[in-house]
Amino acid sequence: MKLTRINKIIEKRFGGKGHLISDSILGTEQMSGGCRMYSEITLEKGCSLGIHKHEGETETYFIIEGKGLYYDNGESYNVAAGDVLFCDNGESHGMENNGDEKLKFIALILEK
Repeated sequence: MKLTRINKIIEKRFGGKGHLISDSILGTEQMSGGCRMYSEITLEKGCSLGIHKHEGETETYFIIEGKGLYYDNGESYNVAAGDVLFCDNGESHGMENNGDEKLKFIALILEK
């Protein structure tokens, strides 16, 4: 079955700057067994996803394009295509596009 991806523009997500584009890979109808989100996220230059905490779930990012600054429990790291980032249950994280190109990553949220 070929799925239709749902594209949403979300302004100032978790208090971040600008907007993000969330392009679902799987919709709620296809997700089961503890998967809450499986999407491609795009942050344009200067945009960010604000720092937020995960309770009862984990989130993994796989950077597929661009560069950015990842916030992880009070620390920050430069990230680029090919990097994998993991936020465990009870931890906080965020992401900022501080590069010149779009920052794209796969986001996967699993219940824990």
